[in-house]
Amino acid sequence: MANTEITVDSKSIKSSGLKLFHGSKSAESGLSSDSYKMDYPEMGLCVIINNKNFHPNTGMSFRSGTDVDAAHLRDTFKSLKYEVRNRNDLTCKEIIELMYNVSKEDHSQRSSFVCVILSHGEEGIIFGTDGSVELKRLTCFFKGDKCRSLTGKPKLFIIQACRGTELDCGVETDSGTDDDTTCQKIPVEADFLYAYSTAPGYYSWRNSKDGSWFIQSLCAVLKQYGHKLEIMQILTRVNRRVATEFESYSLDITFHAKKQVFSTLEPVLLLAVLPGRP
Repeated sequence: MANTEITVDSKSIKSSGLKLFHGSKSAESGLSSDSYKMDYPEMGLCVIINNKNFHPNTGMSFRSGTDVDAAHLRDTFKSLKYEVRNRNDLTCKEIIELMYNVSKEDHSQRSSFVCVILSHGEEGIIFGTDGSVELKRLTCFFKGDKCRSLTGKPKLFIIQACRGTELDCGVETDSGTDDDTTCQKIPVEADFLYAYSTAPGYYSWRNSKDGSWFIQSLCAVLKQYGHKLEIMQILTRVNRRVATEFESYSLDITFHAKKQVFSTLEPVLLLAVLPGRP
């Protein structure tokens, strides 16, 4: 089977300053509480790459429901005062060019940067309409001296795509309910956060009507808590929502009653706690 997202019906098991990028004290490190400077004139740029149609030679299927995700994301980040740019059905070359051009913009008046990629994928790669490209080839434009106007500012990459072909069958738990449907040098990776829709090696689930589980949950939680909680607190709530409130429904037993959990990777996102950082 081609490594792609699975589109099936799903059921819900349960019928002023942005605080997103505040730092937090680490009990393990003992570092003091701190936060990013978020009072620039602009919140930042949010780029949404929405790939729905793919060339036949890729073997990738049409991604029904992705336009719903893109619309929800646009509304959500606009409500958080981001400048949102939507781009649809980009080839690998066009995605690379877009990321390069954005990295060369002047972000000095912006507090942060967000990039959302909605596409097919495998571990470490995402698909343009004509083939695959490594994710690190896209993020490298924003590292180190390549994008100095974003140095020391949070850069969030949200990836809605598969990372493999494994299926999560879940495990039965006592849910407690009767509902049976239940200028200082810093590392070049500093200030990056990668939020993947699924764990390494697994399929990602998307509903043709309502959009993907991850993006549905992310937008709902951002709208509710975007001005109240830090990004990792928000993603923790998103993770719980995806894990507990969604389950696949399919006539094909292979894809029926499956679960999903998303994954984050933040190499050193909260380096704002280092001495000398704002």
